[in-house]
Amino acid sequence: MAEHNRLGKEGELLAVDYLKKKEYSILEINWSEKKYEIDIIAKHNNQLIFVEVKTRNTDFFGNPVEAVTPNKQNHLIEGANYYIEKYEIDLECRFDVIGVVLNKTNFSLNHIIDAFYPEG
Repeated sequence: MAEHNRLGKEGELLAVDYLKKKEYSILEINWSEKKYEIDIIAKHNNQLIFVEVKTRNTDFFGNPVEAVTPNKQNHLIEGANYYIEKYEIDLECRFDVIGVVLNKTNFSLNHIIDAFYPEG
């Protein structure tokens, strides 16, 4: 497995563990269908939460959460809409981003709740 793929998977596992400790119910990890992929889909306080995880081995070039561009946000929103319609879900939804900086000596995790909103 390529180093960046391994790093991404490790970051996602850390994010899942973090969310479980915060009493989130993890519904999906790496859900994908058609052209959509969502890192984590969880439920918490009667909300459906779509989580994008960005992992880097350094924050030298900025916080990993800054990598969730408006284009990526729009793609996540489209994927979330598809998921909601397919499974006929009637819950409030939100979009979170978790940034993980992970290297050989330590890691840090930054959870941004309601990181962005669908327009309209």
